[in-house]
Amino acid sequence: MEAMHAIMHLYRALRAEAGAGGEISHMETKALGYFARHPGATQRDLVQHSGRDKAQVTRLVQGLRDRGLLDARQDEQDRRSTRLYLSPLGETVFVDMHRHGQQLAGQALAGLSEAERGQLAGLLARVQANLRAQGEE
Repeated sequence: MEAMHAIMHLYRALRAEAGAGGEISHMETKALGYFARHPGATQRDLVQHSGRDKAQVTRLVQGLRDRGLLDARQDEQDRRSTRLYLSPLGETVFVDMHRHGQQLAGQALAGLSEAERGQLAGLLARVQANLRAQGEE
């Protein structure tokens, strides 16, 4: 478990360096990714997805909006609701971070055969399933 933690810490640090000149935090990266995959989602959707505190998500989203990475649009069916989308700048930053993440993944797996990669993915899936099962008990 310590090795997995160290790998993820290093991966996150290297990935964050690529985002907007190293100015994108891990949570900001995750939020941008969420809105890239779910355009038009609401802040409430992100709270439910992330399990984070509503106030924390509010600050996170406001910071991304202030930096021009997210655009907010009023919901046409429910004027009380605000839909969030990546801005053009947010899309550029997200694409760059995603590309860099893929490059890092390639570097991390360099020298592993396809069979070894498959074995690693399978073992990690089993570890994840074991932990999820523990959480359900």
